Amino acid sequence: MTSKDYMDLTEEYVLHTYNRFPVVFEKGEGVYLTDVDGKQYLDFGAGIAVFALGYGNQAYNDALKGQIDKLIHTSNLFYNEPLPEAARKLAKASGLSKVFFTNSGTEAIEGALKAARKYAYLKKQLKGGTGAAASDAGNGPAAGKDASMEGISPEESSAYEIIAMNQSFHGRSVGALSVTGNPHYQEAFRPLMGGVKFADFNDLESVKSQITDRTCAIILETVQGEGGIYPAEPAFLKGIRALCDEKDILMILDEVQCGMGRTGSWFACQQYGVQPDIMTSAKALGCGVPVGAFVLSDKVANASLVPGDHGTTYGGNPFACAAVSKVFDLFEELHILEHVQALTPYLEQQMDALVEKYDFLTVRRGMGFMQGIEVEGRPVGEIVSKALENGLVIMSAGSNVLRFVPPLVIEKEDIDEMVRRLEASL
Repeated sequence: MTSKDYMDLTEEYVLHTYNRFPVVFEKGEGVYLTDVDGKQYLDFGAGIAVFALGYGNQAYNDALKGQIDKLIHTSNLFYNEPLPEAARKLAKASGLSKVFFTNSGTEAIEGALKAARKYAYLKKQLKGGTGAAASDAGNGPAAGKDASMEGISPEESSAYEIIAMNQSFHGRSVGALSVTGNPHYQEAFRPLMGGVKFADFNDLESVKSQITDRTCAIILETVQGEGGIYPAEPAFLKGIRALCDEKDILMILDEVQCGMGRTGSWFACQQYGVQPDIMTSAKALGCGVPVGAFVLSDKVANASLVPGDHGTTYGGNPFACAAVSKVFDLFEELHILEHVQALTPYLEQQMDALVEKYDFLTVRRGMGFMQGIEVEGRPVGEIVSKALENGLVIMSAGSNVLRFVPPLVIEKEDIDEMVRRLEASL
């Protein structure tokens, strides 16, 4: 079959929810992809920040093949061998306590929102002195116990407010879409989940103005991705942490794109010295295997979701957890975090030189291997398409930003080659 045959067949049978580029990839090796016609592409997109280890890592491939031969799936009605090890490694890397594995970043957000609302529900019940929550206040509200539904109407139980950020992106399911601060994505799917307010990213006073006695959580990306590659300012992130501590509001950090080593630490928030109450992860967590997770602090884990509150058929299955566990092992064996830290200054230097050279490239911003260059006066989509013609995979973010999220194993020569191909596209 030719590339056109594959594209035509896709359009015939696959729901058209993506405007795909006219390329059919067949295989990958290192930081290069090859299409069905044999053309090679330098990949600075990594499947939208997913394939952190690059393509064809033999140890990763062998671990997955080995697990396929042993056991792929059982369901969460039973324990499985890879699950606890994967959870232990993620909990240790995040500094948090309890892990729930999902199949995607969007599902991780959904679980985080449910945990926050359940925490607030039990806290309110505890303060009201009703139900099982009143009898056990040993470790946060209703520690380790589910509470009676008596005393709170359905209207009251859904009235807890969550503050999200304008220009944010958390996913396309209804809950995740409800906290995504872009009306363009939301318009056709309203009404969405109630009780969501929006504040301006990196504006602490804007956040403060939205807080009420019903606020149960504040959710934000440590580095806004789809919104244009905007890192949180230190004073802003630390200010939100202080607000949450003061008012017993849960801080939810979405590290789906910026986490798992992309900024040079396991999770971007660690560079700020800020620990969330709930954190979401996905993308590079499985390096290509569909897996996500939300991770909870002890305070939240002991006073929120209990059996029957949340579930998933595939989440945490042996195959996905074998991938997660091996990813953590390889990050340590290959010193991925140290590599990103060491090479980031060179990547930023080369990108800053491009901004200095071309008038229509106005500013670079980002952290680690999550970088963006803002474009003025030229359609960013045209540059992305031209780069693809020149054998370079990059993406856009927002309406006017070139996004660079390469595999975390790139070397200096890959950065130099990226610059060469990008300049040929400018």
